[in-house]
Amino acid sequence: MAERKGRTVVRRAPAVLTRVRDLAKNPQGRLGLLVERAKRLQDRAFGLLRFNSRVHDPKVTSRVGTWLGIAFTICFVTGVISHFIQHPAGWFSWPSRPVNLYRITQGAHVISGVAAIPLLIAKLWTVYPKLFERPAVKSVLHALERISILVLAGAAFFELASGTFNAAQNYPWNFFFTTAHYAVAWVAFGSLLVHIAVKLPLIRESLSKDKRREIDVGRRAFLRTTWLTSGVAVLVFGGSTIPFLRNVSALSERSNDGLQGLPVNRTAKEASVATVDSSWRLEVVGPQGTTMFSREQLQTMRQTTAALPIACVEGWSQTANWTGVPVMDLLAAVGAPPGSSIRVSSLEKGGLYNSTTLPGTHTADPLTLLALRLEGQVLDLDHGYPCRIIAPSRPGVLQTKWVRRLEVIT
Repeated sequence: MAERKGRTVVRRAPAVLTRVRDLAKNPQGRLGLLVERAKRLQDRAFGLLRFNSRVHDPKVTSRVGTWLGIAFTICFVTGVISHFIQHPAGWFSWPSRPVNLYRITQGAHVISGVAAIPLLIAKLWTVYPKLFERPAVKSVLHALERISILVLAGAAFFELASGTFNAAQNYPWNFFFTTAHYAVAWVAFGSLLVHIAVKLPLIRESLSKDKRREIDVGRRAFLRTTWLTSGVAVLVFGGSTIPFLRNVSALSERSNDGLQGLPVNRTAKEASVATVDSSWRLEVVGPQGTTMFSREQLQTMRQTTAALPIACVEGWSQTANWTGVPVMDLLAAVGAPPGSSIRVSSLEKGGLYNSTTLPGTHTADPLTLLALRLEGQVLDLDHGYPCRIIAPSRPGVLQTKWVRRLEVIT
């Protein structure tokens, strides 16, 4: 056996010597061949020798990315608005008219988020071959670009997934959704701006008229399928926000089948509010002290009926007819100046929103009511009996139920 191996080595020796001499004469050429062979072996190892699909093209990526950027921008801006309405800064003011304003902005938030899901998947499909480019890192700037894309993709998936779970009121996590969703939104949008800045020259070139004409039938079919999928997603989910889609939105979370024709997010049982008896009194604290009102006394005051929407942060909204005492009349009854802000306290003992602030822009609006009736009927306990706040252009979570106290704070 040893003798046979020795003969083999002797036979191969001239060929090896020839290769060594060739390498010595032309080292760059030989090394280039070796590097190219190594690259091909590496590609085979990944199973990605070629990406033949025509949709892996900057022209397609730029078009999908443009619409995704628009959807993300709408989602981000309307989300920030909703955050500041619920947690207002000193400089922030939100109008009470038109009465459907919050319904529109929050509906746009949810719809743009739903539309962004298929757009994001399509965008990632067009660029995923770049994950397997070699070398993985070409320079420091290239490394930073890749890290920013990783951050953007992770933040975008978190926002869209957590927002979808929130719309369904399903929370399979331990963190507080609102805080996490708001914080990661800034990360996602900041990463998006960085990505756009880096890719802007390529985007401009890809969206030029000449490049758009180069998009063939296969690529156009992919783009049309992407638009259609986003449209179907909006149609399927949009009924919770857009009333005329309600009958065709198969996955719409809310309908008019709830108590008194209006859905309930938080029941009295969940809020630990027991049956309210005749001893209940509304406390209104103003400059002249505290005045107590029984429900019977509230019913003898001027009553206003208004068609106002309940618009919740989860995206669903619905208009109903509410009847009650204008809050401005209660302020006048205790000597408070018009347009005073008030703190509204609920019978609910716990919860993040058992106490809310109603700003002066809303207390001065004659359609801001301390509602006693819904659709002509006495409020059901789950809808806030004995009375609740209903104000135009406000999130449903701030339309305090089971009101026990109004306190003038300005």
